[in-house]
Amino acid sequence: MSMQRRTLIAGASAAALLAPWQMSWAQERRFAPQPSPGWRAFELTLTVSVADPQGTSKLWLPLPDLETDFQRTLGHSWTGNAGVARVVADPARDTRMLYAEFSELVKDPTLSVTTRLQTRNRFVDWGQRRSVSEDPEVLRAALAATELLPLDGIVRKTALEITRHAKSDLDKARAIYDWVVSNAHREPKVRGCGVGDIKAMLETGNLGGKCADLNAIFVGLNRAVGVPARDIYGLRVAPSAFGYKELGANSAALKGAQHCRAEVFLKQHGWVAMDPADVLKVARQETTDWIKDRRHPVVAPVDKALFGSWEGNWVGYNRAHDLMLPGSAGKASLPFLMYPQGENRSGRFDELAPDNFKYVISAKEVQA
Repeated sequence: MSMQRRTLIAGASAAALLAPWQMSWAQERRFAPQPSPGWRAFELTLTVSVADPQGTSKLWLPLPDLETDFQRTLGHSWTGNAGVARVVADPARDTRMLYAEFSELVKDPTLSVTTRLQTRNRFVDWGQRRSVSEDPEVLRAALAATELLPLDGIVRKTALEITRHAKSDLDKARAIYDWVVSNAHREPKVRGCGVGDIKAMLETGNLGGKCADLNAIFVGLNRAVGVPARDIYGLRVAPSAFGYKELGANSAALKGAQHCRAEVFLKQHGWVAMDPADVLKVARQETTDWIKDRRHPVVAPVDKALFGSWEGNWVGYNRAHDLMLPGSAGKASLPFLMYPQGENRSGRFDELAPDNFKYVISAKEVQA
């Protein structure tokens, strides 16, 4: 028997030891977003209604309003029975949103906003290095503490311990990414996307959460050791081209498709895509088993790719922390704006309570 024949038999024997789903993933699936040759175009529509109007009703709707090398906004339009509807901003956080106000005489307050936009894959070539500059004010904002991202105490202590052997910002970001993926976990029972209270998570040792928790830990730890980092709050708008159900969405029904991502600024690469939260989502929810080994064939391609790249089936709304709603009677800030917000005489709505605050989101891919 030839050596080649013995090798084939050995390979077949090893394959026979794998479960059918393991063979399928190992042989047929991959996750490797590459630079897009062109742009994908979408019409994204959000329709909101207030189920129990009391007095004047007010709405604040997030708008996909980023202008980057991976996203372009072409315009917004809206319809409904609001007496006032206009784009407003929290200028201190460079964030715009659609504000609507309904008279107490309106019995069924409804507003629908459509955004036309383009998106594409985001990818960094680690072999290409150059000197990249950025506005100092932008970098200062990406190094600042926020209400839920303090940079002292246990946050800084943890970040220093994680990065004690790191020699560059890239090394620090890599070490923190690896630490989050290895130590935190996706907790499906958390409401919405979580809130991102990283001090409480680190103090309690409970590192379970969703994207706004897990990527917030990544961002806060980077900031605590001097690496500019920021969250981007957004929405999945289409299925994944790579077959991962947890990394895509049903375009016709996007409620619950909200997802935040992260990025770090590296002087030789500029702003670089990061998403340890999605690695943990795949590990916890892509299969019926909770996968706890990063080398597993389901997790490994995602783990590798999301340090530096994103798939262009997602759009970003904004990067704002501690955001104020212009015209709101409430004084409390929001940790982020990723869900529709509203209030009336009874106070601020619970954006995660569909019985009182109803909304539908859908996306339609159109000619670019």
